Amino acid sequence: MHTEIRPAGDDDFFGWLPLFDAYCRFYETDLDDAKALIVWNWLRDEANPLQALLAVDEEGTPIGLAHYRSAPQTLTASVGIVLDDLFVDEAHRRSGVARALIEHVRERAAELGTGGVSWVTAADNTEAQRLYDELATRTTWVTYEMSA
Repeated sequence: MHTEIRPAGDDDFFGWLPLFDAYCRFYETDLDDAKALIVWNWLRDEANPLQALLAVDEEGTPIGLAHYRSAPQTLTASVGIVLDDLFVDEAHRRSGVARALIEHVRERAAELGTGGVSWVTAADNTEAQRLYDELATRTTWVTYEMSA
């Protein structure tokens, strides 16, 4: 199977939406129309740092997504990339699509001359962690969240 990795374009909303919806469901978060449109508008706004890649199959159907953004890294005085969301349609998992998306983000980081790519995942997302452990170094950092 040939998969193309490319930036999401203006005409990709209806291909991106089912993937983002499935990603939200995976993390037990409801996706309503308002939230979907807000995120899509962030992705399409050139002033917003959030960007999207799509993995598409031979027919041009999106089968995976990656949302990422550049972020200053003060300890290294460089700019890194944060991979916020990564999702591959269940029927296409274990076929190299997630790896290709992550590698594409890493190439983008290299273009920026940055400190690399970082991301977090749920502790129980062990299937994804097998791939992540092959591609990156697991850190000792602990993540905290605070409500506004």
